[in-house]
Amino acid sequence: MIHDPAQVRLLSSGVRQEMVDTLAALGGEAGVASLADQLGRPADGLYYHLRALVAGGLVEELPSDGGERRFRLVGGGDGPLRLSYDLGPKGNAAELRAFVHGLLQVADRDFQAALERNDTVVAGPARTLWASRNKGWLAAADVEEVNALLARLGELTSQPKAEGREQLVSLAFVLAPTEARSKRRERRRISVHGE
Repeated sequence: MIHDPAQVRLLSSGVRQEMVDTLAALGGEAGVASLADQLGRPADGLYYHLRALVAGGLVEELPSDGGERRFRLVGGGDGPLRLSYDLGPKGNAAELRAFVHGLLQVADRDFQAALERNDTVVAGPARTLWASRNKGWLAAADVEEVNALLARLGELTSQPKAEGREQLVSLAFVLAPTEARSKRRERRRISVHGE
């Protein structure tokens, strides 16, 4: 769990989010060439971000065997990094806002790219493209069920590449409590000189 505001701030970059997610999808570690291939970016353009992730303690560079430079997620790379939310006065709320902004930009880009692919499945049990927004009222038990289902979706979509897992997917979601808005808009008084 990542709590440190400086580490969360590092992940406000969509590129770094993708790098961390891709490392997790590749089993927790990868060489720069593999990472570049998966991201569709030139390898030399990744080093700046990798150095920042290493300096921030989120990724570690593995000892070189004389070949390609390899990197691994902290903690042995045995799963995706998760954020800890601290909304207190000295917490990481500002950094979480920036993180979510980057997350939504990456999700939008992934969605737009999927619209252009010929192999995107948009209906049926093998569907790979979804976008939805729902708003509704939940009981306490419903909130618990939603959290369990989201945790399970996170587990399923965070599995590393292995035999039988050929489809790479991206899942982004935001669950947030909202308040019912007043039906009436507040009328602002307009002041004119002389009144």
